[in-house]
Amino acid sequence: MGIYRDITELPDFHDTVLTIGTFDGVHRGHRAILDEVVQHARREGRESVLLTFEPHPRKLLFPDQSLQLLTPLSGKLELLQAAGIQHIVVVPFTREFAALDARAYVEDFLVARFRPNCIVIGYDHHFGSDRSGNIRLLRALQEQWRYTVYEIPAQLIEDAAVSSTKIRQALGAGDVAQATQMLGRPYQLSGTVVDGARLGRTIGYPTANIEPADADQLVPATGVYAVRVRWQDRMYDGMLNIGFNPTVTDDGIRRIEVHLFHFNETIYGEELDISFIARLRDEEKFPSLEALKDRLHRDAEEAQAALNEAYTVVTRSNR
Repeated sequence: MGIYRDITELPDFHDTVLTIGTFDGVHRGHRAILDEVVQHARREGRESVLLTFEPHPRKLLFPDQSLQLLTPLSGKLELLQAAGIQHIVVVPFTREFAALDARAYVEDFLVARFRPNCIVIGYDHHFGSDRSGNIRLLRALQEQWRYTVYEIPAQLIEDAAVSSTKIRQALGAGDVAQATQMLGRPYQLSGTVVDGARLGRTIGYPTANIEPADADQLVPATGVYAVRVRWQDRMYDGMLNIGFNPTVTDDGIRRIEVHLFHFNETIYGEELDISFIARLRDEEKFPSLEALKDRLHRDAEEAQAALNEAYTVVTRSNR
């Protein structure tokens, strides 16, 4: 298994089972494609190869639009490897690459570098300059270049009732439960602990202020969440607030603050991986710090209950 970031230094591929896409989220719909690639490669005794792109093509083609990634590259690569893909090629998405003629993309890039025996793609896959290439072109060239095309039917992906757009909409509404169902796992956000106002410790709920590792990643809707947090390969339960802290400030800055239960470590500068398990409530403005403290006490109880329930569900499903 390998990850390759320099397309000029690739193994000498032959008769591969190849798939191509951004795979943002690596959600259940994507898994239909990945499972077909892996199973086909195993049946035929061939190597599976996946091409993905960095940066995301929309960042280059539509720089004024918010990207809102579901999975930064590092997390996406881990998920793709976990799905059983043997070789992952991260293609630098440049203006020159985007301008490549669709036929040249197939012949001079896919065929020349990966020598596919089979190309597995989703039903709506497009490629090349102005997205002019599609499955019809791939099929028109398959006899000449001696590969076969396998198209994942629309119905198979639609049966999963999932798309990256639907997941973004769910997270934008704070519905992390629905996002979890579509992703097949809790939504995760990684970030570095940065210095904050340190007010939380004065009312018994110290928080770590989080700066997301990837500025392009989607941050869920404002509100209070039950979360699980990984730090140095250890897992902790906690609660997290995304919002503007209206009880204590009016500076208009949205912050991400997490409180870990039964935790007393200094972690400034450390990286945390945060999994969103349940949304507890909207952010509120309280009349006093004492009222805020009382609400946080209830939040902690509700968060722990939600985390215990989620743990029970996972345990039962793994039996």
